[in-house]
Amino acid sequence: MIYELRTYNLTANSVPEVERRFAEKIEARVKVSPLIGFWHTDIGPLNQIVHLWGYESLQHRSDTRAKVIADGIWPPDITEFAVSMESDILAPSPINDPLDGPREWGNLYELRMYTYPSGAISSVMKQFTEQAPKRLEISPGCFFASELGQLNRFYQLWPYRDWDHRDELRKIYSQGIWPPHTDERPVQQLVRHMVPSSFSPLH
Repeated sequence: MIYELRTYNLTANSVPEVERRFAEKIEARVKVSPLIGFWHTDIGPLNQIVHLWGYESLQHRSDTRAKVIADGIWPPDITEFAVSMESDILAPSPINDPLDGPREWGNLYELRMYTYPSGAISSVMKQFTEQAPKRLEISPGCFFASELGQLNRFYQLWPYRDWDHRDELRKIYSQGIWPPHTDERPVQQLVRHMVPSSFSPLH
């Protein structure tokens, strides 16, 4: 299984209309391959939508995209609002539960993205995977490593009920449960705080 993380930078104040256009087409699109989650940013870079798709392989992704375009199913027309787009292909951690259906995880999602020196990602993934079970007993989360697109990047996706729940859970930092101590230090860290759309399977 691979995942595609697509990020669209939009013109100011266009997010509600863009989400409405996605919502109009999403029912037909998810019959071809699953949508994992769909969000818009709330803190950090604003006017962004972020969506996560699951595929069996890169070939499955290519075949799926060709089919939905040829059939007129996808994508919605948002060209008037799109400033730029990014696509990253991610491999999940072995500890991830399969993201194969709706999850009522929360109304606030934190996407943490760390860029590491070249060659360090496999070691970072191993250390996070080994130390994650205790953290995941407290609340769910997912880990991914980039394969194509933004390389040498490690992703963490954490859901929370709300901001108070986030503050409560982050107290575990003082208890030594999290975060793991890795051999490598990231050279860049980016954080997105996101709100799920009405049609997001993760919400």
